[in-house]
Amino acid sequence: MNRRLFLRNLAASGVGAYLGSRAFVRALEVADLSRVDVEKVWVREVPQILARIKPPVFPDRDFDLTRFGAVGDGRTDCTESFRRAIAACHRAGGGRVIVPAGTFLTGAIHLRSNVCLHLMPEATIRFSQDPQKYLPVVFTRWEGVELMNYSPFIYAFEQENIAITGEGTLDGQSDEEHWWPWKGGARAKSEGPNQIKDRNALFEMAERGVPVSRRVFGAGHYLRPQFIQPYRCKNVLIEGVTIRNSPMWEIHPVLCANVTVRGVKIISHGPNNDGCDPESCTDVLIENCFFDTGDDCIAIKSGRNADGRRLKMPCQNIIIRGCRMKDGHGGVTVGSEISGGVRNLFVEDCRLDSPNLDHALRVKNNAMRGGVLENLYFRNIEVGQVAHAVITIDFNYEEGEKGNFTPVVRNYVVQNLRSGRSQYALDIQGFRNAPIRDLYLEDCDFAGVAKPSIVKNVEGVTLRNVRINGRLVDRLA
Repeated sequence: MNRRLFLRNLAASGVGAYLGSRAFVRALEVADLSRVDVEKVWVREVPQILARIKPPVFPDRDFDLTRFGAVGDGRTDCTESFRRAIAACHRAGGGRVIVPAGTFLTGAIHLRSNVCLHLMPEATIRFSQDPQKYLPVVFTRWEGVELMNYSPFIYAFEQENIAITGEGTLDGQSDEEHWWPWKGGARAKSEGPNQIKDRNALFEMAERGVPVSRRVFGAGHYLRPQFIQPYRCKNVLIEGVTIRNSPMWEIHPVLCANVTVRGVKIISHGPNNDGCDPESCTDVLIENCFFDTGDDCIAIKSGRNADGRRLKMPCQNIIIRGCRMKDGHGGVTVGSEISGGVRNLFVEDCRLDSPNLDHALRVKNNAMRGGVLENLYFRNIEVGQVAHAVITIDFNYEEGEKGNFTPVVRNYVVQNLRSGRSQYALDIQGFRNAPIRDLYLEDCDFAGVAKPSIVKNVEGVTLRNVRINGRLVDRLA
């Protein structure tokens, strides 16, 4: 389906909340929050979101990958076997493509509607280190900007009812010699080619409004592919698998509706190795996952600068619960590619703990991105230790005030948070002409804090039973 048809179907389906939920948005705009107000929001809104998030169900048909010529010896190229098995499953009306025990080497895998890629225990899909295996280029999004680039390792475009499930492993085979050096800097063992020139060229094209069809990269360029990217898809499930060693972002649904990410384990410490980055998506559930990453564990996104404003699609109606975060830049992050905005984020019952985790709860924005970030709710959060701050809301990220677009954060609510060790409890920095508004903290206990909080340009702070190093505080200094 084309983009216009996809958006029309999204609105008609009832899951395109941005296209039909202005009353819902208004209901969350509370000027003077109380405990009762916050509880009403959780009780009223979260069940409505969950009622719309329904994982796809597949026909009881199995297509064993080995029947299509695949050999699980870790050496035989199984790319064509995956293509044939997925095509057969799709033609039959759907079912599961079964990856049995063994190690199956492949290039890009493209999912189709009504197909579940299911990895049995002891099954590994190992992705080729040869960039040519991810050509021809596909329509994708890279750091918040649309383009034609290398295919993500597992990709789907404008499909419905797709899944990746099972107890097996997805191995990206990225390391200091493959994919990661394209970042440049410390990851590069030599002064070889890297992404810097291409990254700048892509961003410049987006600012000039160059059509996406002419933003062609891929062969001869060095913009790393993502690991898993469903693009403009509906009814997506990713469940149970372990993901290792990605080129960059791991799970990256874009412009999708009805997405469930459940029970996934991600261990990948490469550059920009975010764990799960829903971008411009509606109705997303991320639950019971484990993240040990080289960048943000979870990052909510909605496009970068001019390209994000062109698409005008926020990320919204997102529930994150029962997740554990270890290493990373941020545990639950909003931004920085956030120009389309974000609204209605609910995070509960998560544990974050590592000396190599910089921030627990984080917002990254600036005057180049802009975007309205509102109705962000957190409760029952356990933080063992973080390296910088437990809660960071920063408008000075990267470009800071060097832009003409006003960043907005309003209605940021944290309840029942406990932390054990950090440099700062809070690092909250708005702009003088764009203060952070309506920050509500209740029943929060920040222990082992080394330095006074950083608080600049914040309006409308409510503190109820907030302690820092055992001392009850009634204002932020």
